[in-house]
Amino acid sequence: MAETNTSASAAPEKENKFLRYKGYPLVRNKDEIYYGNMSDKYVIWMQITEKTKVGDLDVASKVKIYKMATDEKLSPIEAIVKQSEKTSLYEALDIAYAWLSRH
Repeated sequence: MAETNTSASAAPEKENKFLRYKGYPLVRNKDEIYYGNMSDKYVIWMQITEKTKVGDLDVASKVKIYKMATDEKLSPIEAIVKQSEKTSLYEALDIAYAWLSRH
């Protein structure tokens, strides 16, 4: 009879796997997306502020993008070093990747 691995040590490995885009982790919570590593100097925070119906899907039509320092000593307002607004999630991710890869 074949044994299956049901030990607790297998669970944390699954929990640490995030969706990645161009090498950086991507985490979504409703209409907010966080992009980047918290251990790096900067991360990106995106807010989907408008959506358009395309068939049965809601597609982002306005996305605010903020490049933020991860220094916990800064207030959220002080942490924002760049901001922009794009008309699609693809454009937002494209600029977010450029911001993260240039630091």
